[in-house]
Amino acid sequence: MPYIYSPVRQILRSMPFILFFILTGHLYARDITIIVEDIELDMPLEGAVVRVEGGAVGAEKTTDENGRVALAVPDNRQTRLQIAYPGYENAIFITPPSGTTFTVGLRLSGGAGLENRELVIEAQKPGESETKTGRSVAISGENLARTAEIGVIEDVMTSIKLLPGVGYTGMFNAMPSIRGGEPGDLTAVFDGFYIENPYHWGGGISIFDPRMVQSAQLSHGVFSVRYGHTISGLLEITGRRPETSDVELELGLSSSAANLNVSQPLFGKGGVMIMGKATYWDPFVSLAKLAVDEVNYIKTAPYIRSAAFDANYRFTQNLEWTMFGFIGGDGAGAFYNNPVEYNDMTMHTDFDFEWFNLQGFLITGFIFNPKPNMALKASIGGGFLRTTLHGFIDYYLTVPYSNDFLTLFGNNALITSETYTVDTTMFADMVDTATNYQARVDYDWDVGKGFLFAAGIQGLYARYELEEHDQAEFERLAVTPPFSNGLQGGDGQYYPVYLNYPADYNNSTANQTLTSSVYALLEYTSPKKRFGGELGFRVDHLLFAGNDFTLQTLPALNPRLNLDWNIAQNAGVFDNITATIGSGLFSSITDNISSIQSGDGIDDFELKQNRSWTSIAGIKLDFLGFSVNLEGYYKYVFDRAYSSLATNSANQTIAIERAFDGEGRIWGFDVMLQKASSRYWDGWISYSFNWARYRNPSSGAYTADWFYPNFHRFHNLNLVINIKPLRSFNIATRFGFASGSPKTIAGEIASYPVIVLDENGSTVNIIQKYKRPSLYSDTERDGFALTWDVKASFFAYSRAGRGQMEVYIAVENILATLETRQRNTSFNSYTGKEDQGSNTASYQLPIPMPSIGFRWAY
Repeated sequence: MPYIYSPVRQILRSMPFILFFILTGHLYARDITIIVEDIELDMPLEGAVVRVEGGAVGAEKTTDENGRVALAVPDNRQTRLQIAYPGYENAIFITPPSGTTFTVGLRLSGGAGLENRELVIEAQKPGESETKTGRSVAISGENLARTAEIGVIEDVMTSIKLLPGVGYTGMFNAMPSIRGGEPGDLTAVFDGFYIENPYHWGGGISIFDPRMVQSAQLSHGVFSVRYGHTISGLLEITGRRPETSDVELELGLSSSAANLNVSQPLFGKGGVMIMGKATYWDPFVSLAKLAVDEVNYIKTAPYIRSAAFDANYRFTQNLEWTMFGFIGGDGAGAFYNNPVEYNDMTMHTDFDFEWFNLQGFLITGFIFNPKPNMALKASIGGGFLRTTLHGFIDYYLTVPYSNDFLTLFGNNALITSETYTVDTTMFADMVDTATNYQARVDYDWDVGKGFLFAAGIQGLYARYELEEHDQAEFERLAVTPPFSNGLQGGDGQYYPVYLNYPADYNNSTANQTLTSSVYALLEYTSPKKRFGGELGFRVDHLLFAGNDFTLQTLPALNPRLNLDWNIAQNAGVFDNITATIGSGLFSSITDNISSIQSGDGIDDFELKQNRSWTSIAGIKLDFLGFSVNLEGYYKYVFDRAYSSLATNSANQTIAIERAFDGEGRIWGFDVMLQKASSRYWDGWISYSFNWARYRNPSSGAYTADWFYPNFHRFHNLNLVINIKPLRSFNIATRFGFASGSPKTIAGEIASYPVIVLDENGSTVNIIQKYKRPSLYSDTERDGFALTWDVKASFFAYSRAGRGQMEVYIAVENILATLETRQRNTSFNSYTGKEDQGSNTASYQLPIPMPSIGFRWAY
């Protein structure tokens, strides 16, 4: 037998070595306490970040109110610790071979360090995003690793979907609804760069691999005017930075992917990091073919190939350069050719599908401090996206008429036998290309006395090229002669008749957009941080140009205001009680405007940006190592873009009709109880209630009145618990509950006559089909959804403290076999027979998904 490379086999062959480290690693560890304080005032510094150098296994720790933090380090060996605190110079501390408690003094930066001066102005801890009531919630370090580095595909969005305010989507869907907003409303930025399409597999997972991400921040409240282009949520990704003093190597293998990170310092003033990822789903697909018949149709297993690099260099104490690049591709393919006999129907189907997506971006910029209280950031970048899709379906049917149908219409000259045939060909060929170039300049000035002024200008140019040629079968009620009166039956009565005809959709566009933005804001923080506020104003303008037309739009004015109060501090069991209120306007540009054509009939100033007005109130309680955060919000959406398909039986074409008068009313609340990171356990539980109704006044359908969108769920609950009985062994589990999404009311299945037209509009045949009326309902819902995932991790460290290793075993979707969610059954439109087992509303694979992973860092 020829040798086949298998990462799983490699892990199993290494298991004796791995087990040795697991069993012995904790024997060489000791617990120490680090006390961080101001070197001049001898004052403890709460919130200082302490991190063990040498890899990403484990997480950084933060000091408590007494400036203390507990760590585990190798016994009888020296370990390098990095210590940082906003406004202070970073420190490197080497632990002595023995001892348990050590004090490290930090000195105010005093203008000596670029990185720390920047952090003063940004008011954030180094290496972390910011969690702030009423604005955002962040996840980084240990929490990010435990929740994202799990499963057949490790994805940062797996962690984001566990945060409050994020709607349930299932396993392979990285486009959740954020506080009732449409899934496409979520905008992602990477180190300040807006990502055109941050997804693989058409939205199945995101491009953000956990090993290239330092932290992630979801802003779904009234966030700063520094960012725009969204009306529901902003996902800010901070890239992982290379080490400036040591070479780092990290290797990761899991059930379906391999990762490699290499970091090289540059003369102690910067570094370069290269990251790569490749999936190998072929073995998984081969196994799945044994259990699920439909998997046999896969001819190209879904795959992802991606690479990234990050570089930075500090020329002087006041000037730093950064650069980040990413390129990634994904694809899949399926083929099916098989005759089937089913309920007296003979069907032969040819099916072919190919998908390929390639994207990338490159950004670079400078951070300059002209004075100790000023920061100037400038960045420029570009990105591209190219998606190709080929789909082909050809099916040939032979179906018998029912006796009742023949009795009623058998005298028609077009019915010549007891059976009829259907020969249908449908196809879709698309090449979608997008390129964009961005530039922004941001200026921050610490005015003094608690005031900070910031301003910036941003520009985003994009070009969209689309070549699409589709053909599909369409049906509509005959309302024009010669069939406007219906089809006459043997009883002399006329019955409504439908027309079935092939319709073509062709689109060849090359459109351009230029979005320009300016903002200014003023922040204030009172002495002892008892009160704070931010007043900002942002203007976004869109210029749209096609090959032979341009569209003018009105600028979107987006003022925003936030006010914060520290109600109590160190009051009994409460460390802090803070409250916030905020209100502001937001705007975004929907994706479907990129294919607008000159013949769509859109005039100047008719094209609008999506708008929302959001107001929020929140309170946060910190006590006894716990925190409770409660936020309530109201959001009014207006000028929302939407579209629908319109067919023309005369010329057999399909057109897209667009409107910009959509509305939405959304309100709800989120509550989150979080246990701070501790020695033996931590985690959080969050509950979200959301009420969201939309209206499309120009749609001409039920959506012209207020309705619940199909992604809406009233209730979402997430429970994340990390249990750490040993330094070398952790168990992470996550449980999710979501109430049902809207379901239509299904009527009775009934037959109806259909007149088939050819591509020239000539009558070919009369066939019998079946339909079932489906009515929108405000009250009908699918059943609830349950998810449960478990991950067990084993850690080990080398004697010198430089090498680190993790092995994990995980199972996702454990409750799949308890699937009880109900929906309306499907049925065959040619025989009228209901499909067996089609009443289960499954949002993910109906089987538990085990996975294993191995990571080694040095």
